Amino acid sequence: MTINRIPPVVAYPGKSALFITLGIKDNETAVADVLDFITGFSALIRSLHGRFHDEHFNALMGIGSDAWDRLRPAKPKPKELVPFTEIKGAKHTAVATPGDLFFHIRADRQDICYEMAAMIHEILGEATYPIDEVSGFRYLDGRAIIGFVDGTENPDDERKMDYAVVGDEDPLFRNGSYAFTQKYLHNMQAWRQLSVEEQEKTIGRRRFNDIELSDEEKPQTAHNNVSKVYDAEGNELKIVRANVAFAHPSKNEYGTFFIGYARSFAVTRQMVKQMFTGNAEGHVDRLLDFSTPVSGSLYFIPSPDLMDEFDS
Repeated sequence: MTINRIPPVVAYPGKSALFITLGIKDNETAVADVLDFITGFSALIRSLHGRFHDEHFNALMGIGSDAWDRLRPAKPKPKELVPFTEIKGAKHTAVATPGDLFFHIRADRQDICYEMAAMIHEILGEATYPIDEVSGFRYLDGRAIIGFVDGTENPDDERKMDYAVVGDEDPLFRNGSYAFTQKYLHNMQAWRQLSVEEQEKTIGRRRFNDIELSDEEKPQTAHNNVSKVYDAEGNELKIVRANVAFAHPSKNEYGTFFIGYARSFAVTRQMVKQMFTGNAEGHVDRLLDFSTPVSGSLYFIPSPDLMDEFDS
């Protein structure tokens, strides 16, 4: 298999992104239409690549646990694909929300993202219903809307595939990936009332130059401290984040669409659990005092090869 046949979970993020969450209607015709769409998805991507090959276009499609059962009943399923269940801490909750199909579309131009979305709706409009849609953008030099560089904890490019793509541990689903999504809304009024120093202690990094705070400066509740997880040997485990900012200033709505691609969802879930319920030392993520998730869903992104034969 050549590299271009692997889902582009580690691709260049693009300057614009569109996240679409759909539900599948409750009838056999809808299921059949979705199956047809999935098997033709790779061809759809190739078509747009041909038209916009210089604009870093790419798109991914994820399938939720319940949808997988409907689309491929009595057939093998990715080992960790289950409905996401909420994680409730003493103060904050990582909510769980429904979703059958998920699309992550990105390019250097928003109109290309729209073109792909319009094609999806034209084909699937009668078989699905909308759940959510978020239009994101690259903010300044790759910062979250709260002003700090995002994605700093991502693995190096050479290691991204190791952390984001399923390997021989689940051979039927090799080259797929688990995608966990959360839509966060930020209380910018409260956030802006913090001093820059307080903001830096909340994140664990300098705002201006993205340098990590020293152990003496960094509180135990800092985001980049609480969200780190390790294996039994003490090695840090990572995921590939593709977060983007979104905003509707006239509505006073500012947010981050978090999406984590992982070889194993257990790693992502442990990160989220520590943030909301506390790490081994009992520390909860301070950033959650200013950032509230309003969605939370898990999907599996099949390899292009599997998608091509999804209805067989």
